[in-house]
Amino acid sequence: MKGTFTQKGKEAMERFKMESASEMGVNLKQGYNGDLTAREAGSIGGQMVKKMIDAYKNQ
Repeated sequence: MKGTFTQKGKEAMERFKMESASEMGVNLKQGYNGDLTAREAGSIGGQMVKKMIDAYKNQ
């Protein structure tokens, strides 16, 4: 049962990451993304954190 929840969580985070990348205009693809700059990768993570904080505040 534990593995099922872990896989669902990974899939949800992957969708969230792709959605955030799209919002930031970063061309993120499935698999290896070593061609991204540090700025692009950081903007994706920053957008994800911002959205999580906003969601927590709106609970």
